[in-house]
Order: sequence, then structure tokens, then C-alpha cells
Amino acid sequence: MNKWLVALLGIAAMATSAVSQANVVQDQMKLIASNYRTVLKADSPEEFKQGLEAMKQAATLAEQGTPSKLEGQDKDSASMKDFRHGLTTLIGEIDSAKALADAGQFEQAKQAAEQFKLTRDEFHKKYK
Repeated sequence: MNKWLVALLGIAAMATSAVSQANVVQDQMKLIASNYRTVLKADSPEEFKQGLEAMKQAATLAEQGTPSKLEGQDKDSASMKDFRHGLTTLIGEIDSAKALADAGQFEQAKQAAEQFKLTRDEFHKKYK
């Protein structure tokens, strides 16, 4: 195989990887949104906590990827760090709401979950 073809295949693989990472982030964001609806409508602490756990798992996976709006940026760029900071913030909020639910404070936990919207709105403006 000549060097030109090897280089071309390498570029194609990198492009596919970037698209794949963006798709992973997009898919995980959809899971977060779906489970957030479940959390907000939950009638029981168990259903609430299951939704929170699914949100946390999806946020953790999304945090490892690159959103399509930031494709091509270095993983240590200010924007990428801010993107990950947003997901870390959400994960912390999820953990706080779960702690309230675990302590038997279901209504307070649901109120805390309502506040996730502020984080979502702030970071969607930048990276969606």
C-alpha cells in the first residue's frame, strides 16, 4: 500500500472517530433528557432514583466525548474543559438530589431536580 493511501485511510479513520464521538454525546444527551422527564414525573422515590442513576450514567459517558459543536478542538481546550465542567456540575446536582431522596426527603429531592434545568439551559446555549 502506498503512503498516500495509508495517510488517506488514517484521515478517514480520524473523521469517523470524531463523528462517532459526537454521536455518542448526542445519544447520551437524549438519554439524559428522557430520564429527566421520568425523574420529574416520578411518583415514588425508587422510580426517581432509578431515573437519576440513568441520567448520571449517561452524563458520565457524554463527559468522555466531544459534542459536534466542538469537533476538532483539543480535549484540553477551554471550551472542552467547560463542556466537561457542565456535565460534572450536573452529576453533582444528581448526587445531591439522590442524597435527599435517600434521606427520605422526596419532595425536596424533586425540587432539587427541577434546578437541573438551569444547568441544562446554561450549557445548551454554548454547546448544543
